[in-house]
Amino acid sequence: MMERISRGLEDVDIKWTRLTTIDGERGILRYSGYSVEDLVNGGASAEEIQYLFLNGELPREQELRDFSSKVERGYHVPAHVLSAISNLPRSSDAVALQMGAFAALAASERFKWDKTTDRDVAASTIGNMLTITANVYRHVEGMPFTEPDPRGGYATAFLRAALGREPTDEESKAMNAALILYMDHEVPASTTAGLVVVSTLSDMYSGVTGALAALKGPLHGGAAEAAIAQFAEIGSEDSVEKWFQENILSGRRRLMGFGHRVYRTYDPRARIFKGFAERLAPRNPEAYKYYRIALKLEELGIAQFGSKGIYPNTDFWSGIVYMSIGFPLKNNIYTSLFALSRITGWLAHFIEYVEEQHRLIRPRAVYTGPGERRFIPLASRS
Repeated sequence: MMERISRGLEDVDIKWTRLTTIDGERGILRYSGYSVEDLVNGGASAEEIQYLFLNGELPREQELRDFSSKVERGYHVPAHVLSAISNLPRSSDAVALQMGAFAALAASERFKWDKTTDRDVAASTIGNMLTITANVYRHVEGMPFTEPDPRGGYATAFLRAALGREPTDEESKAMNAALILYMDHEVPASTTAGLVVVSTLSDMYSGVTGALAALKGPLHGGAAEAAIAQFAEIGSEDSVEKWFQENILSGRRRLMGFGHRVYRTYDPRARIFKGFAERLAPRNPEAYKYYRIALKLEELGIAQFGSKGIYPNTDFWSGIVYMSIGFPLKNNIYTSLFALSRITGWLAHFIEYVEEQHRLIRPRAVYTGPGERRFIPLASRS
């Protein structure tokens, strides 16, 4: 009987998609046919790939300008949305703060699924996420709220708003790459959770809230923090081999940042993040210490587990990049940066499903409890 279920819905196909394809054996990730390496190395902007996800093709110049204007209109969020953030403790989980903000949008924004407006609402919602995420960070850090200045594009506007300073070109490039690399990954837990929500024809904001709730869990969104915490526990480059022997080989602990449900080789996103970590980390003493630890730990991990198809995933290196830019390891902030990127993939999947394949998602369960029993009133039970 138990063979009838798929634990974790592993290898269960729940929708058709033109958005993303993954070849886990060869380490290939493509968005609508474009490899992520080609997009990042070719100098694509996050806005171009956001447009690609919502419209199926890369934009021409005027199309990109029009789309960017729609995104930027979303930079202004209602005051009650910011109040939903400010009324929560500064010690709150950053993703939970994002959830509160999107729940506030769901409570106040009128929304109806409509093919003629869905993509415009999605573009504005991508803009909402920038302002929300920047101010979530500022709330955690005790800084006053701000409305983003759109100059320089989405990645630069976010860093300027969040950090309160002008980012360097290399920081903007790294953030732009992170936005592209995390933009979609088919239907992991968060996307699936959001799809369940919108399959009821609930609104986009509620779909995002549901996706954020799933992303908040440490088995999905918290891996970058877990990898950094692991580097901090090791402490120094000289301690890596001893720590690896005692904790991974003898202690049989999980090596954080290694392994993936889909990939059986080096995560293609991780290679790009590693390159940015190499260039940015030397400017930040703490990040550089972790970078040196990560290099040695990666070497040991691949030697031990590579033959089993277990290699570094994107979270092994992304936290070092975020730290190098200036984001501290606290309050699940790195996962909120993940969400800033992934909202595009969530929204694109929601639209694709509702507009083309809609059916209420209602699975079944295999019953394994007792057979038929008769009810006995409380007073008669011995």
